Amino acid sequence: MTAPVRFPRFFVTSPAPCPYLPGKTERKVFTELNGPNSDALNDALSRIGFRRSQNVAYRPSCADCRACVSVRVVAGEFRPSSSQKRTEKRNADLVVSECRPWATAEQFSLLQRYLSHRHPGGGMAAMDEIDFADMVEHTSVSSVVIEYREPRDDGGPGRLIAACLTDRQGDGLSMIYSFFAADHPERQGLGNLIIMDHIVRARSAGLPYVYMGYWVKGSDRMAYKTRYRPMEVLGPNGWSRMPDDADATVTEAAPQPLKLRAFA
Repeated sequence: MTAPVRFPRFFVTSPAPCPYLPGKTERKVFTELNGPNSDALNDALSRIGFRRSQNVAYRPSCADCRACVSVRVVAGEFRPSSSQKRTEKRNADLVVSECRPWATAEQFSLLQRYLSHRHPGGGMAAMDEIDFADMVEHTSVSSVVIEYREPRDDGGPGRLIAACLTDRQGDGLSMIYSFFAADHPERQGLGNLIIMDHIVRARSAGLPYVYMGYWVKGSDRMAYKTRYRPMEVLGPNGWSRMPDDADATVTEAAPQPLKLRAFA
């Protein structure tokens, strides 16, 4: 006799100012990812618009706004543009490796450089090494940190210039958070390179999608993500193709502390 499957208990965060749309209030619904079925639960929830942060799966649940829409790249059909090919060629010498989700001082130093250059004064600016370790290591699903390093003449590990915390799901790779040396004078397009590398990795593994966060029409923070077509968006009737001429940009919420309130 098999044990009954426990339906996850969902909670909702307290309302807070929306970080992307002025005058709006955000709220998230979430559940914990714990136990032997965490991977399966995370897979199922990702298909209906949830994202992972540490041991929590969440999605927007705002009372008066539906602007956030989940997006994913169809990996097998993606074809790089001329500029994207140049980015690949310019960085073809990088040494890429998958590492277990274990935070290092080198990763944290790179993250600090990235935040100071791209998001000064943002919500993650006050993150310390313990917070960073929590973000990387507190996972109950199949996660890796993909590192991108410059080559060294002696064959040893070179300088870390990009990294991405990534989940491997049943139908794709989910890019949880990426950061890179945005101020590197000779390495342009590292953020784009990380995305293209994930598309290649998903395709090579026979996974159809790369999950890339939320689509927020009218927001210009991370508009580069919509350059990776074909892209699918999640709507009331399921996943569908984003029109090539869609007036849209993509934004992704950085990990934030959740103020918990259980559903009655």
